[in-house]
This record gives sequence, C-alpha cells and structure tokens, in this order.
Amino acid sequence: MKKILLFLFSCLVCSEASAQRGEPLHKLQYAEVAIKNLYVDSVNEVKLVEDAIRGMLSKLDPHSSYSTPKEVAELNEPLNGNFEGIGVQFNMMEDTLLVIQPVTNGPSERVGIIAGDRIVSVNDTAIAGVKMSKEEIMKRLRGPKGTIVELGVVRQGIADKLTFTVRRDKIPVHSIDAVYMIRPGIGFIRIGNFSATTHEEFLEGLARLKKEGMQHLILDLQENGGGYLKAAVDIADEFLQRGDLIVYTDGRRAPRMDYTANGRGAFMDGKVVVLVDGYTASAAEIVTGAIQDQDRGIVVGRRTFGKGLVQRPIDLPDGSMIRLTIAHYYTPSGRCIQKPYKKGDAKDYAMDMVNRLKSGELTNADSVHFADSLKFETLREHRTVYGGGGIMPDYFVPLDTTVYTRFHRELAAKSIVIQQNLRYVDNNRKELKDRWKSFADFKQHFEVPQSLIDTILAEGEKQKIKPRDEAELEKTNPYLRLQLKALIARDLWEMSEYYSIFNESSEMVKKALEVINEKP
Repeated sequence: MKKILLFLFSCLVCSEASAQRGEPLHKLQYAEVAIKNLYVDSVNEVKLVEDAIRGMLSKLDPHSSYSTPKEVAELNEPLNGNFEGIGVQFNMMEDTLLVIQPVTNGPSERVGIIAGDRIVSVNDTAIAGVKMSKEEIMKRLRGPKGTIVELGVVRQGIADKLTFTVRRDKIPVHSIDAVYMIRPGIGFIRIGNFSATTHEEFLEGLARLKKEGMQHLILDLQENGGGYLKAAVDIADEFLQRGDLIVYTDGRRAPRMDYTANGRGAFMDGKVVVLVDGYTASAAEIVTGAIQDQDRGIVVGRRTFGKGLVQRPIDLPDGSMIRLTIAHYYTPSGRCIQKPYKKGDAKDYAMDMVNRLKSGELTNADSVHFADSLKFETLREHRTVYGGGGIMPDYFVPLDTTVYTRFHRELAAKSIVIQQNLRYVDNNRKELKDRWKSFADFKQHFEVPQSLIDTILAEGEKQKIKPRDEAELEKTNPYLRLQLKALIARDLWEMSEYYSIFNESSEMVKKALEVINEKP
C-alpha cells in the first residue's frame, strides 16, 4: 500500500511540476491522474478521457469531432463501399424482417432467397415476434466474409419454414442512387455520397447512358452530405479541361495544395446541370463549385450547406478517431464557402436550416443577401458568384412547402405509408410482376388502387391521424399516390425507377430540363 501511495504521489508531483511550468498537456495528465486515483467514487477512465477529448473539440469548429471505435466502423462503412454480410435489402414490417430484394449475385440470392421472404430466425435464434431492435438483427446477420449463418425463412404459399445456409461475403454499398435516361438525349445521375467506389460507379453509369444516346447530363447532388475529397476531385475531373483548377486547400499548418484536371474526362462535351439544395455539402460542394466556377455547367436549386472545412482523420491506438479541421478548401475562383460559425456554438450552427426557412430564403431568392466583399467571378464567362456561405445556384427553385400536407407528414412520421405499401407489395408481388413486365409500361399506365389509399386512411384513423377537412385530404391525395407509385416501383425494380417516377413532379428537375433545352 505504501508503494502504491508513493507511486501516486510521485506521479502527481511530476505532473504538478510540469503543469506549473505551463505545459498544458501535463496539466491535463495531472487532472486525469488525480481524478482517477483520488475522486470519492470510482470512475470510468476511458469515458473520462473521451469526455475530455470531446470537450476540447467542442470549443473548436462544428466539424472537428471524436468517434469511438464502434462509431468509426459505422461511419466508414458507406465510404468504404462494402461491408460483410448476407446481402439483402430489407425493411421491418411490424416486427418481422421482410426481404425487399436480394443483392444481385450476392450470398442470399445464390442460395435461393427471394423478394418477399421473411427471415424469422438466425442460427436458431428467433428474430421475429420478439421485439428485437433493428441494430441487434443486423448484428446477427452480418459477420466476417466466409463465415456461415443459418436462416429460417417463411415464404408465402409454403406451409413449412424454410432453412437456408448462407456463407457471408463482401456486399457492395452503392453511392450512386439512380442512373437512367430522363428524356431522349438527356441522362440523369444521382450521387448519394462520395465514397471509395463513387468514381468507378459514375464511369459505369456514364458509359451505360452514352450507349443509350446521352448527349447532356443532369447531375443530382441534392441531400448529398459529402464524403471523400478524392472522390469529388475524380468526379469533377471527368468534366473539365486539362489544367483546370478543381479545388485547393490551405491551412495554418497545411500548405496550399492544388487539385487540377488531367484533361482525359469522360464527359467533356454536352450540357451539364447540377441540382443542389441546403443539404448538399462538403465534397458535393467541391464538385458543384468546380463546375460553376469553370463555367462548365449550370447550377439549379437552392443555396448549399456551406461546409468549406477540411478534416484530417487521426487514428487513435484503440481504434477511435479524431477528425480535426486542418484547412479550408477553396473553389477555383478563390471562394471559401464555409458558412459563418461561432467556435463552441454547435447549437446555433445546427439551427441554420431552420433559420433559412424562417427567414424566407428557401421560398424566395431575394431573401438571400451577400456582402460585396464576398463577390467573385467565374473564370471563363466572368459571371458573379458568391462565397462565405454555401454555393448559390445560377437558377433558384423555391421549396414548395404546400405540396407535403400536415396530414401526409403525420402519416409518414408514424411509418403508416411505408408499412401499408410494404404490405400491399407483399400481398400482390406475383400479380404485379406478372402484369408489369416492363417498367416503361408500369410508369405510363399503373395507377395506385383506391384500396391501398383506404387502408392508409383507416390505419391513420386508428392511430388518431385524420385530415383537418376534405380540402386537406384532396390536397394530400396526388402526392401520396405519387409517393406510393414510386415506392412500389422501387420494390419491384431498383432506386433508379423510384427516382424516374418522382422526378416527373420535381420542379427542380423540370427547371434543369428547361435549361438544357434552351438554345445556346
């Protein structure tokens, strides 16, 4: 005991001496040693250190952050482009896992699992009817490549439970949501985020659309929160001339670094329209800014998020990570588009989108004001653009706050629309697939049955969700039918078909088509 006390005393004295010499790191160590060994109650030392790190970072910018080892794995998964598991797209219908689609040529499809199957057990452990969380179910389904998992499956029309033995494998995570021809000669590509596989996926999509006659492109970056800087640079490179500046970064301890185009892009000609909104951020803003500043294309939509800070991941020994802001990035015209923030005030920063709505900015372009000091010029046509808070589009498209009624929002919030749609497709999958062999035929002729609408209204009433009056119900009906038709198309085909239906009602897409069809 005396030895322990002597050791502790020497640690404290050493740390105290360092702290008194003005060394902040030793001051922090001194505090940690004191708390760990002298505090009246036992403490979780790991959490104590994590809280200290978070506390330091919270006083910096809104994007410097700390992640635990578990959080790091979850953050990296969509960016790495794959994970290891059984390979199914699924949704939870009540408390049962319903397979929407098995991943093409994935481990589940290879053993015979099909859309509409219900996975009810994993390795003899029931996962249906036991109120197990979605996270816990996913934990049981996922596992290292090559490991075996036994799945119990209930299939409509078959009385007995089926058993499938699945060997887990790497499952691709796609960052591109949609690729299709929206009009003759005009392609549409929607990028959800910028991951390790985005560039490869993008080139595959371009090649396919070119074979289908694409001459011009709508690039949809709405709600794209960003991702890897390299992926953004590689995408922008496909549009620009040799030597064109794409982006540059510069920081106090990080010297300026320029990223330029190599001139071997896959889409150097043809019109480009980029769609953006208030959730278009970071890497997506790099692509948007490069295309706008180099006068390579037109930007349509609403002011982007405004994230112009570069984070460097710093891996810690236990697998945790600090993402530390080390530089700003600048568009080719020299714009830093980082929106203003107060150090340590993350709450105000997080309220920015709410404040934009309250100010009228999302519904009226005249509500956006930039100081003259934030004016810049594009590099070829010398058009005025602005820095200091996101990228302002060339053509503003207001947010229609009336199309999505209160009644519709409440139905969606309670998952009534999704659940009833799943049940409808599940009950009618065979008939739907037999009737609609072609998506083009489905898109042109399919109408959502009134019976599906009635089940949604009945379930809403059961949960005390009702329209205020007949006028609200009438206003809800068209958009609700459109949403259901798109969801049914997604369940029968893929996400491209979902967007193909939804985009026909999008004012932003309509404006993009109008811009492309304008004479030069």
